[in-house]
Amino acid sequence: VAVWALARRRGAGRDGPRAVLKPLPRHCGPRRSRGRAGHVAAPPSAEGHVGQAGTRRLRLGWAQDARRAGRGAGPGDPVHQLPHLEGWRAAQVGAGAGRGARAGSGPATRAPARSVCREDLWVRGGRILDPEKLFFEERRVADEQRDCGGCILAPGFIDVQINGGFGVDFSQASEDVGSGVALVARRILSHGVTSFCPTLVTSPLEVYHKVLPQIPVKSGGPHGAGVLGVHLEGPFISREKRGAHPEAHLRSFEADAFQDVLATYGGLDNVRIVTLAPELGHSQEVIRALTALGICVSLGHSVADLGTAEEAVQSGATFITHLFNAMLPFHHRDPGIVGLLTSDRLPAGRHIFYGMIADGIHTNPAALRIAHRAHPKGLVLVTDAVPALGLGNGRHTLGQQEVEVDGLTAYVAGTNTLSGSIAPMDTCVRHFLQATGMWPGSRLQEVASAGEGGANQQGAGTQSDWPWSHSTQGWGPVRL
Repeated sequence: VAVWALARRRGAGRDGPRAVLKPLPRHCGPRRSRGRAGHVAAPPSAEGHVGQAGTRRLRLGWAQDARRAGRGAGPGDPVHQLPHLEGWRAAQVGAGAGRGARAGSGPATRAPARSVCREDLWVRGGRILDPEKLFFEERRVADEQRDCGGCILAPGFIDVQINGGFGVDFSQASEDVGSGVALVARRILSHGVTSFCPTLVTSPLEVYHKVLPQIPVKSGGPHGAGVLGVHLEGPFISREKRGAHPEAHLRSFEADAFQDVLATYGGLDNVRIVTLAPELGHSQEVIRALTALGICVSLGHSVADLGTAEEAVQSGATFITHLFNAMLPFHHRDPGIVGLLTSDRLPAGRHIFYGMIADGIHTNPAALRIAHRAHPKGLVLVTDAVPALGLGNGRHTLGQQEVEVDGLTAYVAGTNTLSGSIAPMDTCVRHFLQATGMWPGSRLQEVASAGEGGANQQGAGTQSDWPWSHSTQGWGPVRL
């Protein structure tokens, strides 16, 4: 098996830096590569399979620098198994704990920001290897190599706000909620999503009590994307900015506010995010209590001014639900929640993240550019997808509401109120890249994989999700 090193040339065209491959003598070990782990959409030519004991080397094209993740993919990082997906060839990634290794892009070192470089990734038994240690200590080279044809390696997308899809409504109290979640988890893999937060909109108490116990945290794999925990969007939100949420089921906090939260939801064991309006009475008390439990508090569906929003962040809130939508519009004297993006009154060391729906309907391209340029490291793309995702025109449900889909737009039936999105994550990524003029390899991880505080960090010892991207036309997992 040949061992290769890369000699980089300075200068780049539109497609990034150039590189030249040079063969080295057999006694020369593999160099430490500098790319980052992720999730890729490869052309059909990448098809193949090697058993658990095989040593493999994956030859990537331009491996994205994912500085947003905080550090590079390193030795010991596990790699999810991903199934064959429609439109893409499959080749198994990380199938068990074999003795061999394989290679592709990216063990340990961090690459410069906004850069991509051609690298290899070495994998064995579902974990990323240190190629230098593999060669010099184990005296091994790759049992098999795969050329990924110049694709971009990017982290798997995380969707922290998705209400359902493909006919499944997470806010409906069916007898078998788990099967619906599993169906959505399986289908969104083909759009590059490898982890998600099933989202419940404002609902009657019995819906929360019946549905929440049936959506446990679950790891991703061949069966579908992983479940990070439930996102509860409501019912503690503003009546004026309720959007598609049914007014009859909205609630405010009582005197014993946190006990009221527990009584409403019936338990918080499977909850990851709660969206609430910070101007409601006793909300700061609730924010502190939820934060103490490790639950992310997101501000949204709110008429809060900037001062109230800053107080909420000081109490522990760290996220904003679908920025610009269902909140006061930006005003130069009081920018409202939007002003958190550039606020100088946030606690030291606390970072604010914000979701944006880049479906071409909810947010104008100029607004996407404004938000991203004001606070690029906080932007997280979300779909806010409704059960009508993937079903086409007609009438569908969203919790207790009826939704009418016409083309690319979903409205509360009989109104002009937007009711979530029907765009999958890969479509949102393409719209975002087109609106901002970003090259796909520059900072893709920042906008589609950050999640709560950088949820998809690709560091040593963490799990790595893998979509291949060939330009921005498609995303999907590949088995190697």
